[in-house]
Amino acid sequence: MFHLSQDGRLTNVELAKRVGLTPPPCLRRLKRLEEAGVITGYRAVINPEAVGRGLEVMVDVEVYANDLKTIETLEETLASYEEVIEFRRMFGRPDYFLRVAVADHAAYNAFLTAKLTGLPGILRVESHLTMKKIKTD
Repeated sequence: MFHLSQDGRLTNVELAKRVGLTPPPCLRRLKRLEEAGVITGYRAVINPEAVGRGLEVMVDVEVYANDLKTIETLEETLASYEEVIEFRRMFGRPDYFLRVAVADHAAYNAFLTAKLTGLPGILRVESHLTMKKIKTD
């Protein structure tokens, strides 16, 4: 799994060579891992700057709503925003954690003011800008 997590485009022959198997048993093991749900997919890693999403902002969201309808509507709305690339409901505070990817500070300001501010149920939004990425994936 390590080799595939580093390069999901490895051929079965190359993967077999790296793990010390012949290709047929390697392919069978790979299929079993996929069927068991251990391997859930393959993806391309996109350079955010190349697609106009060079600014990533971590956002803490706290809510005041405690009725299920408002919470469900809020979650559906936030999940639908294309700028939101990760969305988690947390235990404790904050209630939600968002990773937002936009082109620049002006685009984040527009997202914050036009889409987040004023949504029903939101009590507080706190934005965190990254100084330096030290480790990703």
